[in-house]
Amino acid sequence: MNYYGVKSIYIFEITRFFRTIFQSFVSPVISTSLYFVVFGSAIGSRIKEVDGVSYGTFIVPGLIMLTVLTQAISNGSFGIYLPKFVGTIYELLSAPVNFFEIILGYVGAAATKALFIGLVILFTSTLFVDFKVMHPIMMILFLILSCISFALLGFILGIWAKSFDQLQLVPLLIVTPMVFLGGSFYSISMLPPFWQTVSLFNPVVYLISGFRWCFFGVADFPIGISLLAIFAFMSLCLLFIAWIFKSGWRIRT
Repeated sequence: MNYYGVKSIYIFEITRFFRTIFQSFVSPVISTSLYFVVFGSAIGSRIKEVDGVSYGTFIVPGLIMLTVLTQAISNGSFGIYLPKFVGTIYELLSAPVNFFEIILGYVGAAATKALFIGLVILFTSTLFVDFKVMHPIMMILFLILSCISFALLGFILGIWAKSFDQLQLVPLLIVTPMVFLGGSFYSISMLPPFWQTVSLFNPVVYLISGFRWCFFGVADFPIGISLLAIFAFMSLCLLFIAWIFKSGWRIRT
């Protein structure tokens, strides 16, 4: 294991995070505050409780997951796309580091940044509503797994993208709608039977359901299914990245 190579990539990516502190840190906090004002106050005044939890409190896990997933993808994709764009990726590929060490550096940094922002959003939520996390250890574990999984997805998107427009295409048009339609602001039990069935094909539903269970002990699916879903997603991403480095797809051409 080339620890110096992993450390160099990791520190470089973390340093870039602090160079863009307003975009990376302040912007998600402001967005979350606006969500609480719009959804927590405006809609919360009409929906008192969901599954025995006040609506303003109920949306906290969904807001955290919404921010974490988008930030993990954004940081993971931009981190590897930038070396492709400026051409320094060939120096990286010729360096004495293997694909697993490259993943540890880039994905580890992206996941760390997303985790940090998620914890900040958790703290920001306490300024608007009162809540208690029933399973704090599971909550941290679930948050870490979510950050790593979607940072891996972002890494894949960064390799796939040929332009900055493509870099934003999937998160904007696919991932964000999936999170909004994945039960971030409601329980899928509130939907008509047909749309409940449709929601089962949205993988984000299982992530948000499991994360909400960590807070309130209530979920749309058993926690075991949520954990299985996130491990399966992580495994698929790792296998795909391994194939990318083996074949050189979108890297060596």
